Amino acid sequence: MPDLLAARSQMAISLAFHIVFAMIGIAMPVLMVLAERRWIKTGDPVALDLAKRWSKGTAILFAVGAVSGTVLSFELGLLWPRFMEFAGPIIGMPFSLEGFAFFTEAIFLGIYLYGWNRIPPRAHLLAGVLVAVSGALSAVFVVIANAWMNYPTGLVMDAGRVVSFDPLAAMATPAAFPQALHMLLAAYAATGLAVAGVHALFLLRRPDQAFHRRALGLALLVGAPAAVLLPVSGDINGRFLAEYQPAKLAAAESLFETQTRAPLLIGGLPDGDEKKVRFGIEIPGGLSLLAFHDLDAEVTGLDRIPRELWPPLTVAHVSFQVMIGLGSFLALVSVWAGWTVFRRRDLARQRWLLRALVLAAPMGFIATEAGWFLTEVGRQPWIINGVMKTRDAVTPMPGLIVPLLGFTLLYVLLSIGVTWVLYRQIVRSPVGVEGTSL
Repeated sequence: MPDLLAARSQMAISLAFHIVFAMIGIAMPVLMVLAERRWIKTGDPVALDLAKRWSKGTAILFAVGAVSGTVLSFELGLLWPRFMEFAGPIIGMPFSLEGFAFFTEAIFLGIYLYGWNRIPPRAHLLAGVLVAVSGALSAVFVVIANAWMNYPTGLVMDAGRVVSFDPLAAMATPAAFPQALHMLLAAYAATGLAVAGVHALFLLRRPDQAFHRRALGLALLVGAPAAVLLPVSGDINGRFLAEYQPAKLAAAESLFETQTRAPLLIGGLPDGDEKKVRFGIEIPGGLSLLAFHDLDAEVTGLDRIPRELWPPLTVAHVSFQVMIGLGSFLALVSVWAGWTVFRRRDLARQRWLLRALVLAAPMGFIATEAGWFLTEVGRQPWIINGVMKTRDAVTPMPGLIVPLLGFTLLYVLLSIGVTWVLYRQIVRSPVGVEGTSL
């Protein structure tokens, strides 16, 4: 069991590190494309500078994401060989398509970076669009592989062995659409609002800086609509869990008894031994309404799940609460910003809104990390839901604590280096005051 814990911990740390760069790789190309499009339409030199700086940041983060993604691919084989032996032929197709999308993104990112003044502006803009599209597709294909692990389809088993499989049917798992939609919206919301928060910090000091004013407006154009739509995709995911993964939903909401008019729990700490939640606030019928859009609907509780198949309650519940709480804050701040624009107020001079954006800057990434904790921990003890348990998939190799510590140190050093490089990119930005329009 110590080796299982070390393997799971190493995979969790690697995924938590990689997901940040994956999310930025999805959304940052959209920002640089919007900035370049503004330059093409208006000739705004600040927009051109933004496009070039954001493209450099995209390249830096893309390189680190490629390295961490490669590490993950090795870890799948080294830490989980029995899982790969079983599932490799099934999830091989989405991973192959992800590789194709990744290389497409890399090719057009190279054209974008080195194509300034070498190809026509509209062709250059098209290269940026293809970077954005291929980045999104890369994420979708990876999420589809994970969605299959949450609800496996496309395989026929006999005595615990796969006798036939259909990769296309596996990619069509009902979990694919809700997970992919939620992930894409989370990437756009987290990255857009993080960029907005960084530039809001500078505007609190000098609200007349044209560079940061333009950046704030473009970042909110990407992040705010996605943050407002996140609760909608969250509702779709909740309804999926209620139907296909009731144990995960019951653990997330610490619902110990199956019941109609099931309450929605806010906060609290679950106690699995006493089967109750301490310090929580219950909204009567709220969970039934969210899960089935029916106040009188019956929601499956943990009493219908064998105790040995319960997910870790505290981690699942706290992760769910963190995700919902931070996501709600992002949506509210986005609505606030949209209302301010609708009323034709100057965003750069709304100091309380700028402070809220600075506070929100890291929240999208934290919420996403919590969401992935729920996705993975809430599936336990299964690595493939209902098919293969995690303990049966781990490598028999001992001494996994050594690579765990080594990779953790590597990720810490990479994080420090990337933060320093990006900080230099931001601090050295121009502070001209031409114009006041966002």
